Amino acid sequence: MSFLITDPDDPRIEAYRAIRERDLVGRHQRFVIEGEVVLRVAARQPTLSIESVLLSENRIDALRDVVDTLPVECAVYIAGRAVMDAIVGFPMHRGILAVAARPVLPSPAALLATLPAQALVVGLIGIANHDNVGGIFRNAAAFGADAVLLDPTSCDPLYRKAIRVSVGGVLVVPFARSPSATQMADHLTSAGFEILSLSPSGREPLSSLRRGEKTALLLGAEGPGLPDAILSRSRTISIPMRGGFDSLNVATTSGIALHHLAGAAGNGDPLAVS
Repeated sequence: MSFLITDPDDPRIEAYRAIRERDLVGRHQRFVIEGEVVLRVAARQPTLSIESVLLSENRIDALRDVVDTLPVECAVYIAGRAVMDAIVGFPMHRGILAVAARPVLPSPAALLATLPAQALVVGLIGIANHDNVGGIFRNAAAFGADAVLLDPTSCDPLYRKAIRVSVGGVLVVPFARSPSATQMADHLTSAGFEILSLSPSGREPLSSLRRGEKTALLLGAEGPGLPDAILSRSRTISIPMRGGFDSLNVATTSGIALHHLAGAAGNGDPLAVS
């Protein structure tokens, strides 16, 4: 059902008020979707509950096909550009927002148990930058990763900016949080995953690897990298670079590594140096 909003103080659009401030204080088990591409991705996810949509008047025609597929209980609010800007608190050039219910995350063990026999998992440890998290999820979706695990110090994938940077990848790739980096490694080991840790000091070059049945790629923050406790219990992998640089941006690194691993699956053989 559609509603025309002419008053920025209309209580029906409270969830969209002062978007940036709400980013910081939280949304009570909800999250915000922004932009046409991400809304289209969200609308295709059968397990995602979109509660309402706020559209600028000039975006209605382009999104009519999406709006028509939304559940009847999903309210569609329509506003002029000036009213929409006043609601969200800044110029809303994309003119497209939606609010969805935050899904209940599975435990790491439960998520890993649902994955196929040949699975690729990405683990994020200490990734506190929303652009990097969004970029990694975008790469994970593009190269067929089956799941992402995050430690407690990695930022929220359902933060508005992370979702936008991921181009909806956060809504496609299943994820779970581990209580700690060590427990993440424990869960992966218990589920039969070969753990690869990307590090500038890694002992094996990425280009020499082929992928076995179950592989987990762990990524750490730029600068500190992965903890020694993780490096010591995993195979350390490097991407050789020219002298003078010891690290790539972690999102870029994830794209290179996942592209290689996506095309490096063996026939059930253990991951090995060729």
